[in-house]
Amino acid sequence: MEYTIHTIAERPDLTRTRWRVTEPSWPTFMLQDPMSDLYYPRLDTDFPACQFVLMSAPDTAIAFGCTIPFYWDGTPEGLPVGWDAVLEQGMRDHDAGRAPNTLSALEATIHPDYRSQGLSRVILDQMRGIAAAQGFAALVAPVRPNQKSLYPLTPIERYAAWLRPDGAPFDAWLRTHWRMGARILKPAPASMYIPGTVAQWEEWTGMAFPDSGSYVVPGALAPITIDRAADQGVYVEPNVWMLHEVSSGT
Repeated sequence: MEYTIHTIAERPDLTRTRWRVTEPSWPTFMLQDPMSDLYYPRLDTDFPACQFVLMSAPDTAIAFGCTIPFYWDGTPEGLPVGWDAVLEQGMRDHDAGRAPNTLSALEATIHPDYRSQGLSRVILDQMRGIAAAQGFAALVAPVRPNQKSLYPLTPIERYAAWLRPDGAPFDAWLRTHWRMGARILKPAPASMYIPGTVAQWEEWTGMAFPDSGSYVVPGALAPITIDRAADQGVYVEPNVWMLHEVSSGT
């Protein structure tokens, strides 16, 4: 398959094309994260060289990657809590004029029609290249282990430790990172926080929640918690922090 890769710095006109990839690729509730609503629009304006789109002729967006530079002390303990926190820290570092030293992946999304064609590795390679171009020694990622949606009741600490007989991670997306040289740093059990009213959650999921309690929702990596008295539903997404070491020759 032929494609080209363009950063937003090179092609600012591609900013909105990502939605053609995003909308069919994610469960509706995953598009409701407040931290994303607050900061995602700034990625293209504040860090345009760190965002990119894969285009197929005749000018169709088929995949994209989003990343953010931030400062990290190099220890697992020094990592942000997860996806929400690294996005917020990257923005705060930028606003405060604090020099970043690490690139964090935020999103690697492929349109469903173009999956299973090796584009995941292309996106990760591009992210590593961006980190190298920025002079960073590391690319980290709060990885969303997609197959965990089949095991929503299993704590992320246990799931992240599951291995195949060959020693590779059990989860396919964790395994893709691992095969490219990444290693697991630690689980991120509270990586993303998505609140909403009960009515919103019923709209987002197409399910009814007649009572308070925990519910397994298609596409979620952990149960959501419904509190009808407070008219609130909350999803706390678990991820796994992984590290790609980067060299100037990457």
